[in-house]
Amino acid sequence: MAGISEEDIRRVREASDLVAIAGERVQLRQRGRDFWGCCPFHNEKSPSFKIDPTTQLWHCFGCGEGGDVFSFVMKIDDLGFVDAVRELARRAGIQIAEAPGERVSRGKKARLKEVCEATAEFYHSQLMRGKGGSVDAARSYLSGRKLGGEVPKRWNLGYAPGRESLVYHLRSLGFSPQEMIDANVALPSKRDGRLRDRFYDRIMFPIRDADGDTIAFGGRVVGKGEPKYLNSQETPIFHKSEVLFGLDMAKGTMASTGVAIVVEGYTDVIVLHEAGVKNAVATLGTALTLRHIRALSRHAKHRIVYLFDGDEAGQRAADRAARFVDESMLPEAGRSRVELYAVTLPDNLDPADFVQQRGADALNELLEHAVPLLRYAIDRTLSRFNVADFADRSRALPECLGLLAPIKQSVLAQEYAGYIADRLQMDAQTVVERLASTPAPRQAFEREDAQEAPMPPRPAIQLSPRERERLRIEREFLSLCAREPQLGMNYAAVLAQTQWRRSAHADIAAALLAYLSENAQASAGDVVRGVEGLCPGSSSTLTHASTYDDFEPAEVAQFLAEELAIRDMEDSVVALNVQLKDPSSMSQEDYDMTYAAVVSMQKDLTTLRREHKPLGAIN
Repeated sequence: MAGISEEDIRRVREASDLVAIAGERVQLRQRGRDFWGCCPFHNEKSPSFKIDPTTQLWHCFGCGEGGDVFSFVMKIDDLGFVDAVRELARRAGIQIAEAPGERVSRGKKARLKEVCEATAEFYHSQLMRGKGGSVDAARSYLSGRKLGGEVPKRWNLGYAPGRESLVYHLRSLGFSPQEMIDANVALPSKRDGRLRDRFYDRIMFPIRDADGDTIAFGGRVVGKGEPKYLNSQETPIFHKSEVLFGLDMAKGTMASTGVAIVVEGYTDVIVLHEAGVKNAVATLGTALTLRHIRALSRHAKHRIVYLFDGDEAGQRAADRAARFVDESMLPEAGRSRVELYAVTLPDNLDPADFVQQRGADALNELLEHAVPLLRYAIDRTLSRFNVADFADRSRALPECLGLLAPIKQSVLAQEYAGYIADRLQMDAQTVVERLASTPAPRQAFEREDAQEAPMPPRPAIQLSPRERERLRIEREFLSLCAREPQLGMNYAAVLAQTQWRRSAHADIAAALLAYLSENAQASAGDVVRGVEGLCPGSSSTLTHASTYDDFEPAEVAQFLAEELAIRDMEDSVVALNVQLKDPSSMSQEDYDMTYAAVVSMQKDLTTLRREHKPLGAIN
């Protein structure tokens, strides 16, 4: 964390009792294990604000806010994170050392960039001249992705052999252990404190700032292993929410064309540039942020096109993109207007595969058909409904109006209200009136140092009792995995394989897996804050939990995991039975295979139900 060391943050967190601190602002009463009171962040008469003293997490069931002791102080005192840590440190009488972050001297930052530059050159020399099976495999992978030849030289790609080889090299150049740690290219071993390389047996992609200075790294594992991709952690010179891979190479073309293209991976950027599409950049393991958009709009004055992968992860990213619908996209913004467009690649392809299979001309033609992000978000919302059905049209309308609510006073919102009316075969004036009565969501990204805003709230949709129960189980399981990190590790397969009913839950599960894989010893508060950094807006879900005072966390986790597995299989059986009701839509062979699958799954389902024990009966 820029500004204050992680060790000092941990010390302050452990010394700060959330119950005592919140109790100075909120009248709390203990119910069982937890403490309850009226939420200080919205008006209410019945207590819905809960603190779990064991995990030191808070959540309001009324407004949905939640987090740890730092987020509570940030919110109630209107402070940034660093100032909240300082205030809690002062209360606890803890002296904190502040060298990195905003107060790092220019000389110190320059020194860290020198560490990163020397590291990049070392990795590059290993890739180009190294010998052995692992580096040969790295070169073969790059060649197979059409990233061989001169490409590694142009992009300074490298290979990280690990085994402390980088540490020895940097020491020989005069860099200190602390400088290597601060640049996040080396870490002290938890076992013996010995300094070791952060990256091991990975193809390395140097991450550069807009000026071309190396500030961080992304590594792809060679062969099998998890996580497949690993980025540098945040440092005094590297902030994921602000940096875009390839911007230093793309900014010239962005300026000349007025267009920026945003993709999801470094290899996508490189393949696009090598194919002649030289205005592409990628985010670094995070969703596109407002800071990213501001950085791009300095170079691309005409439009920013978000190019989504065709796979499931790409579609989740597409759903998240609607959070950027705000005043900066409106005609009323004048010359400062940001034109955000979006397009999805067909056939589950990513940009690299698409260009290699169909060529740059096909991609440029696809980009020409990109539509404004607001239109894109509306069309994606409508695609989930059968607009020929009256009941579905009634459910679709509030979903679409929720997208327009942040800008409902704009002429653009009125135009799209007419578009929605046409698509839903409704009276335009009725839709405009419904829009006027739709509450605008509270904007949470006014300040530069504020956390990224969560998704704008949508008008409520009528869910069946079964659907509501399913979503509740998902929330409970995700929250439990965050509050009990070891259980999260134990149930990693469930996090990865569950068919999450909300894309937001799928994103949180993926972020949990990514964070826990690198931070196995983290506390609950660390997990909530770490996952929030990877998946903005997740803390509300991760702190949302029922009280299970009478049961052990492991027992609850087993129960919820089994519930999710049973419900996933039930839904799969229902879906396959729907297919069997229309045999004309498939061949006889497909029909027979589907029928056999249903029979097999029903047997498995019977076994799962029989072995599934209620809470209190699990040994």
